[in-house]
Amino acid sequence: MAESKLVWQSKLVLLIVLPFAGAEVVLQTHFFLTALEHVAIATIGVSLLFGLVVIKLRAGTPAAAFSGALITGCLMFSTATFPYYPWQTALVPVLAVFVLAFGTTRLGRVKKEQLGIAERRRGRTAAQVAANLGNAALVASPLVQLWMMDAHWFTPSGLAPTRLFAVSLATLAEAAADTVSSEIGQVLGGSPRMITTLRVAEPGTDGAVSVVGTMAGVVAGCVVAGLGTLALRGDVAFFWISAASGVFGLFFDSVLGGTFERRGWLNNDMVNFLSTGSAAGFAFGLLAVINYRG
Repeated sequence: MAESKLVWQSKLVLLIVLPFAGAEVVLQTHFFLTALEHVAIATIGVSLLFGLVVIKLRAGTPAAAFSGALITGCLMFSTATFPYYPWQTALVPVLAVFVLAFGTTRLGRVKKEQLGIAERRRGRTAAQVAANLGNAALVASPLVQLWMMDAHWFTPSGLAPTRLFAVSLATLAEAAADTVSSEIGQVLGGSPRMITTLRVAEPGTDGAVSVVGTMAGVVAGCVVAGLGTLALRGDVAFFWISAASGVFGLFFDSVLGGTFERRGWLNNDMVNFLSTGSAAGFAFGLLAVINYRG
């Protein structure tokens, strides 16, 4: 009942993410069709193919597949470098998040169904996709990147623009870490404990964490950060900024789950959206410290 009353929060996430991502894709497609046609064709083609794979695997609803394709296209355009290759864009970490989420949500389905905590068989919804991937598209936008550089937040050439993509990658690392931590913790984690009180809780309880689940989440976040660093040709600092920020977001998610979500103030989509946003904020802070130290 409480979740249904908070459905407006899921709609708000969609309203924040999809119009922005859609406008970005339209503008970038128009630009690249007139300047570098092969970039537009490859990006749109790969994004649509990804959406079709999601539908074929029943990993999400058609609306979720469309949302994922739209956000993926937005991220690929935003992280394009030249010479252009799709595997040297944010496509790689997005695929890593998808594979990790798809695999872990199907791990031990029988046990999770017995516990009554299994994900719906029709897969993820558009709101869930936007909540997990939306912030990555928002902070990777060229407009946001230019605004940060014009504001002289990141003036040294070593920080702009490549390391700024670590902020976007941090949100993807958090999304993977959160999903894997939750799914593995429910199946293999035993009796979790509330992050707020350390009391034993039932598997699937909002804000409950287990050692096994948390470690699995940390590993997943580092995997996404590592693959994203390689794809975007980042340096060691790029990796550690995105990985550490993803892990921060993982714990922030648990705190929100154990407090605001548990009290019925936030639904899961808003918690996920705010948690990926916290990972971005933490990454911004780390970059600001690096910039301050020169």
